Amino acid sequence: MLTTALVFFAILSILVLIHELGHYTVARWIGVKVEEFGLGLPPRIFGKKIGGTVYSLNWLPIGGFVRLAGEDEEDHILKRSHPAKRGETLRKFFWARSKKERAAILVAGVFMNILLALGLTAYLLTQGVLEPSGRVRVEKVQPGSPAETIGLQENDVVTFIGTKPVSVPKDLIDATRAHLGENVTLTIVRDENETKMTVIPRKDPPAGQGPLGVVITDLTLRTFTWAEIPAEAVRINVLRARDMFTGIAGTLWRLVTLKPPTADVAGPIGIARVTGEAVKFGWKAVLEFMSILSLNLAVLNILPIPALDGGRLAFVFLEKLIGKKLRPAFERSAHQMGMIILIALIFLVSVNDILRLTKGL
Repeated sequence: MLTTALVFFAILSILVLIHELGHYTVARWIGVKVEEFGLGLPPRIFGKKIGGTVYSLNWLPIGGFVRLAGEDEEDHILKRSHPAKRGETLRKFFWARSKKERAAILVAGVFMNILLALGLTAYLLTQGVLEPSGRVRVEKVQPGSPAETIGLQENDVVTFIGTKPVSVPKDLIDATRAHLGENVTLTIVRDENETKMTVIPRKDPPAGQGPLGVVITDLTLRTFTWAEIPAEAVRINVLRARDMFTGIAGTLWRLVTLKPPTADVAGPIGIARVTGEAVKFGWKAVLEFMSILSLNLAVLNILPIPALDGGRLAFVFLEKLIGKKLRPAFERSAHQMGMIILIALIFLVSVNDILRLTKGL
């Protein structure tokens, strides 16, 4: 539990730090003053001001933020308060920058999360990827089993059982169970040579073993060249993003129609649970899970929902469409309402996570 908790908070902190670092870097590059860079949500544990920016650590470890000068303040109030501020000084405020510059700052966090997802995927591709091969290979032969008796060996490929072709493990499992205690013929390929073996599947195998006493798989390790990796990393993440958008649309529809979220929708508690499962499978599984979470964070944040980056970006586009700035008070109220709705959704999904845990699902 302790390891899972530490890994969970480490992943969450890295994802949020990368996201907010995107906003921070682009804002500083454009020339907008960053008043605070916060990890976690207030109340604040401590903060230190360096070069005009307060760097803070906050109590709620479920997010982070970058507070920009003039991000939520009204132009005319600022102009009345600082009548002498013009030119370069005035341009330190977020609202004083062009629409393109504001949009660049807003999408920078999403871009960084996508970049992290691509980077992690690319690294995992260098380690090789297990993919279905269309061939069933023997991974292990149990001692004293029928498979060992007939001389079956690791890396043998089973192509037929009787006259039935075998291309996935289920083919061999189902056909074996249909002939328990009977003679069956296996067609084996070993070192590119084909041979046939006759075996009698056990009716009552030892616990943890099957009728033949073998461990089989149809997965093979596929490696990629350095030239192939970038395109493959993009392809994988595009497909994942498509599935995420589809899943989010389905979830929103269920909420609108007052139906409970499906089992594949998880909040912080559910994500922590999956983190624990990933830890059991090793560091590669943790990195892949982190890559998926980073992409998911990007997808969620780009949605045109108030309080999210996509919601703020939508106001910039709306400003361009109508040709004038919206009332800052209206935009601020919309983002506050959006935050309330998001917190309520997180609470509902978390309750659903708890109910699934208590039911052992």
